[in-house]
Amino acid sequence: MSSTEPTILLTGFPGFLGSALLERLLARGDGPVACLVQPTYRELAERRAAEIAGPDDDRIRLYEGDITEPNLGLDGLADLESVRELYHLAAVYDLAVDPAVGEAVNVRGTEHVLDVAADLAVERFQYVSTCYVSGRYDGVFTEDHLREGQSFNNAYEETKYRAEVAVQERMADGLPATIYRPAIVVGDSETGETDKYDGPYYLLRLLLAQPSRLALSVTLPGSSDAELNVVPRDFVVDAIAYLSGLESSAGEVYQLCDPAPLSVPRFVDALAEAGDRRTLSVPTPKPLARAATERLADRGLPAEPATIDYLDHPTRYACPNTQRALAGSGLECPPFESYVDRLVAFVREHPEVGDAAMV
Repeated sequence: MSSTEPTILLTGFPGFLGSALLERLLARGDGPVACLVQPTYRELAERRAAEIAGPDDDRIRLYEGDITEPNLGLDGLADLESVRELYHLAAVYDLAVDPAVGEAVNVRGTEHVLDVAADLAVERFQYVSTCYVSGRYDGVFTEDHLREGQSFNNAYEETKYRAEVAVQERMADGLPATIYRPAIVVGDSETGETDKYDGPYYLLRLLLAQPSRLALSVTLPGSSDAELNVVPRDFVVDAIAYLSGLESSAGEVYQLCDPAPLSVPRFVDALAEAGDRRTLSVPTPKPLARAATERLADRGLPAEPATIDYLDHPTRYACPNTQRALAGSGLECPPFESYVDRLVAFVREHPEVGDAAMV
């Protein structure tokens, strides 16, 4: 039981990453933590808070609000004057997000959080971006890259890019911030647990929906040269918890990616092997692959046309800054092939999990 005022403000709870990160922050002795929660998710937030800290522990304080509103929809900031560190994770994680929703949540929402950080005069601002601010950058994209004149696969990438630009502009003006760019986040590498079947899960579920003796997948003209950079949730939150505790991380950008990712064909092979599927990859022009995926989705099968763009994604991600900072910590991204079987097992055991984003 704590009687002190909150020292940390967290957005993105009770989301997938936010819940795990909150657990890590409390475990290292931080807090109390004020969590901004949308009214829609209040009940879920209360359950997860009790699971993490216990029903009689007040180290987790829930505040109903909304980042799409000025002042985060709060009735003043008097209750948060003790906050000295702000973790901003709230965003729409959806490749097919409506541009207007992406703009409201990812861009304007981040600007509102930045304004509150300024009003509270926080000593540290921890921001979770994404490697895919790269858009379709042709080449190796590192922590030093951002404004490269790139095009984007979708509104999700573009709005997250614009949000990071806003954060970096405030950093240039003196905000003591750290930016974390995860690659494609999947379930826990130990348990396989996830709360949303999106991204690579569409590939996996489509394979599992087909006969084991012969499952079809598509390969685009550029697939053999493309990489699917995937990271498990536990690595992402462990890295953020560790790096955010370093004074030297202020002002830095860290890409939380796999330094040795699989090519798209090898990635599909890994899914097929873990799912016990004999797979035939059919060379398919991209427009035809997208049209076929749309038809599958219309028939209720696990398919998302927006994922097709990642089968010939031209960007490769490198993380030299992250590797330097994590050296000696014991933290490193595990190879996808070392935990893919756990992801597959979780999907098979939990068909009730959906693909809808928290908005």
